Amino acid sequence: MSIESWRTVQIKRRSFTSVGMTGCLFALLVVGLLALNVILWWQPLPVAQAEQDTPAATLTSSASPTASALPSATPSFTPSPTASPTPTRRPTSTPTASSTPPPVPTRYVSPTPPPSVLLGDFIGHPQTYSLSCEARAAADWATYLGVPVDELAFQSHLPLSDNPHKGFVGNVRGGWGQVPPHDYGVYAEPVASLLRSYGLPARAVRNFSWEGIQGQLGVGRPVIVWVVGRVGLGTPIAYTASDGMQTVVARFEHVVVVIGYEGNDVIIQDGAQRYRRALQDFLKSWEVLGRMAVIYQP
Repeated sequence: MSIESWRTVQIKRRSFTSVGMTGCLFALLVVGLLALNVILWWQPLPVAQAEQDTPAATLTSSASPTASALPSATPSFTPSPTASPTPTRRPTSTPTASSTPPPVPTRYVSPTPPPSVLLGDFIGHPQTYSLSCEARAAADWATYLGVPVDELAFQSHLPLSDNPHKGFVGNVRGGWGQVPPHDYGVYAEPVASLLRSYGLPARAVRNFSWEGIQGQLGVGRPVIVWVVGRVGLGTPIAYTASDGMQTVVARFEHVVVVIGYEGNDVIIQDGAQRYRRALQDFLKSWEVLGRMAVIYQP
């Protein structure tokens, strides 16, 4: 082998050796970096795992609807905000509505009668027959209190008797101004009884007081009253019916509705007419037949 050839071989060997050394160094460097990354990656894993486990435990403990003490938090763990439970309103007792009577237009609730009252929306109608004032007053009274009643139907259902406390006396088309047993009319008891059949709590009263009328008007209830004529003077007449009952009658017996008062005046609804009478005159006329009335009393 010549010197030139030997040198060439030596140069190639050195080149291979240099390349090999470089490759080995590079490989060692790569292996070292990988080892360093593995070490750095592996060391925080338990801490991260511990941090991940802590929220799971918190969620498990908060799943119960019953409030309980929260677990102690890891110093490095900041729990994410969770929605606090909405406070539940405690149920309150609801007042139970008490049973109420049929609807009545109530305008005053004070137990003391007001100084003046007028049931201005009360509507009266002219009576059909000469002696049907009781049926007309009852029909207007019932209609005002929410139960429409026909005058003629009401008149046809009244019982007949020669005793006005038991039924209608005489012919409803008869002349006004007579006394039983002739054509006359009917008193409070049969009228109230028939009104109750319509579902109204009507009550017949005698010797009723003016304060009682004020009390009725004060809560929006008109009052049917028995007077003489157009609330004028009259004379009581003793009468004994065929059933032996003794009572009082009067010529020009008449029925009207008291719908208000103001000062010393009483406001009267007489069929389709409305007028005033002085309280003293009203009381005298009402007294003749024993202060008889039909009131609304639940």
